[in-house]
Amino acid sequence: MSAWASKGVYGHFTSHDDSPLSPFLTADEAAAASLATVLGALPSEVAVTGTLTSNLHILMASFYRPTKERWKIIIESKAFPSDHLMNGRRNKYAVESQIQHHSLNPADALVTVDPLDPSDPLISTDRILSTITAHVATTALVLLPGIQYYTGQFLDIGVITAHAHSHGILVGWDLAHAAGNVPLQLHDCDVDFAVCCTYKYLNAGPGAIGALFVHERHGRVESPSNTTSENAGQGEAPAFRPRLSGWWGNDKASRFQMDPTFHPIPGAAGYQLSNPSTLDLASLQASLQIFDRATLPALRAKSLLLTGYLEHLLLLTISNPLDAPRDAPRNAPGSKKPSFSIITPSDPAQRGAQLSLRLEPGLLDSVMRGLEAAGVVVDERRPDVVRVAPAPLYNSFQDVWMFVKVWGRCVDEALRVRDHGDV
Repeated sequence: MSAWASKGVYGHFTSHDDSPLSPFLTADEAAAASLATVLGALPSEVAVTGTLTSNLHILMASFYRPTKERWKIIIESKAFPSDHLMNGRRNKYAVESQIQHHSLNPADALVTVDPLDPSDPLISTDRILSTITAHVATTALVLLPGIQYYTGQFLDIGVITAHAHSHGILVGWDLAHAAGNVPLQLHDCDVDFAVCCTYKYLNAGPGAIGALFVHERHGRVESPSNTTSENAGQGEAPAFRPRLSGWWGNDKASRFQMDPTFHPIPGAAGYQLSNPSTLDLASLQASLQIFDRATLPALRAKSLLLTGYLEHLLLLTISNPLDAPRDAPRNAPGSKKPSFSIITPSDPAQRGAQLSLRLEPGLLDSVMRGLEAAGVVVDERRPDVVRVAPAPLYNSFQDVWMFVKVWGRCVDEALRVRDHGDV
């Protein structure tokens, strides 16, 4: 704010000695370089721009190019509404609307990967691979979440991407719940494209700017073979992957010359449309500077311990409350009917910070009221799931202990109200 107040539009081109920010013109590049470390990408493969769903549309416009032979998109059955759709008179979101944009029928073109067992919401890697194999001849794109938002399951990005590529299928990843949460290696895993938001584990705030990843092989820009120093800039179009184009994705050297021919910046930056908000970039950069200092490996190590401790305490409370007096009668393990279950994988390598707790029917509203009254901030997913995610940047083991004590009391109270009424 002070840079804008003191420099105004000149802040685009001048350094800010009184601020850690880059000149406004290159602020997105600085953020992309830091975010690339989080995503396991080359800096040139990341662009900080737009928001998650708009970036998904931008990339699908380039990577979903159906033909008569291959037109299907494979997603998982519980895809987040912005990726799939919501019922009723709401907008048709990314995948369905992209299919319809190509005058195709989602009933025919959209394939969902469902859990093998309807009572278990987890989807095994084998299940995903077998679904891809079953639709190999007709699939144009696989679009999956790095971490499934409902269960917290961390999918095997490398194995799934390699399997799809072996059959000539492009793969995109929605990393909304994975970026800043789990280790990612998008470049080494040969991922074609990915999108992420920054307002969850990356702490940039509600509605903050998003980011996109495009593997370097898709971001190449080939100069026209007949371009010379004499005719450069005279409308000769370079060769690049088809996309929706905007002026901020144009070559910076000619961006302000208003050349009518689009010359994209090589890499992910060439997929940008409009100049990003400097305020949004400042918010994100403040968080990414903390990630640079803390390092994702150190955060992941703490996260494994925090979430493992949370799981351990929750399993203990199934039999006995944590705050029961030492001399109180103790229930033997397994003797008390569980009122909730953990539907997130128990293998730490298959999850991030999140544990999803599925309550018995009729408990969710009462439990959420109790948690809110106690000052606990978690997230509900109806009809019966509570998502709990101790963030290693700022949550402590004491926070976990205190949460589980409150959780146990809220669940017991919800059971009492459900079974005996509010008396």
